[in-house]
Amino acid sequence: MLVLGVESSCDETGIALYDTEAGLLAHAVHTQVAMHEAYGGVVPELASRDHIRRLIPLLESVLNHSGKAKQDIEAIAYTAGPGLAGALLVGSSFAEALAVALGIPALPVHHLEGHLLSPLLASDRPDFPFVALLVSGGHTQLMEVTDVGEYRLLGESLDDAAGEAFDKTAKLLSLGYPGGPALARLAESGTPARYKLPRPMLNSGDFDFSFSGLKTAVLTAVNKGVLNEAEGPADLAAEFQEAVTEVLAAKSLAAVRACKLSRLVVAGGVGANKRLRERLNAMGAKHKIRVYYPEVALCTDNGAMIAFCGAQRLQKQKAEKRDGAFAIRPRWPLDQINT
Repeated sequence: MLVLGVESSCDETGIALYDTEAGLLAHAVHTQVAMHEAYGGVVPELASRDHIRRLIPLLESVLNHSGKAKQDIEAIAYTAGPGLAGALLVGSSFAEALAVALGIPALPVHHLEGHLLSPLLASDRPDFPFVALLVSGGHTQLMEVTDVGEYRLLGESLDDAAGEAFDKTAKLLSLGYPGGPALARLAESGTPARYKLPRPMLNSGDFDFSFSGLKTAVLTAVNKGVLNEAEGPADLAAEFQEAVTEVLAAKSLAAVRACKLSRLVVAGGVGANKRLRERLNAMGAKHKIRVYYPEVALCTDNGAMIAFCGAQRLQKQKAEKRDGAFAIRPRWPLDQINT
């Protein structure tokens, strides 16, 4: 089955073609980073308008690259939530209209499920069951995964997600937008032990996270004049990154042990962070846990993960042709995916 994936939940427009027999044939992503940089963050109205401009050219590019025609597509999977309402509306209306025109099924897909299953696109792919650490700009969650569509929420961020904390801390350090990657680059030249930041909820005894207090601790250091010191910004960035990755690694280990499993899957934009991967790999080697990641190019939002997720669900359920009606869910908890 040839499945078209459409992703438009925030500030990346993604289109991909996935074949259930041949694998990922082609995918293309347009990022809006340059457009939103002037505003220091994503402007929802601008994001929606840009998705409109990008979808058809990206579809044509993917079709040309794969050597396929629109008539070869057998189903369409699209992100229905969570995400920005306007951006989701653009992608869902595009997908549903194209499905009606081609007379094929369209399947709404959960954005986080796409991230969660994206490591299955890698050459070194995990078997079920496993524990998944979802770390992105908007979500930090630990899930027990027993099969496609079978997820149990173990814990999540009670306030700022890890990626959100990275971006807000980067703003405090005047690193611009997007802040997370810039902070990680700055941290490489810093000495983390010079400043001491808290490790929020490290010993809470559960699988929940909290990073807003860590961000406040950075603000306190900035107000004391750290940025005026020669190595201050780099050292503070390094300590912040150490604090976040230490908590993520410790909670992940505890979750894997609690579920009596030996596989950990890491997905989401923060999953590309070099220091996080170093920590998790060291943890895995020490405790005999296999750690799996998506390809770095598939850590951020993309159509490939949506096409793959849709294909997996279509293989488990019969999808009916729809009348073009669609419903988005900007707020859609992953543990409510089947409701």
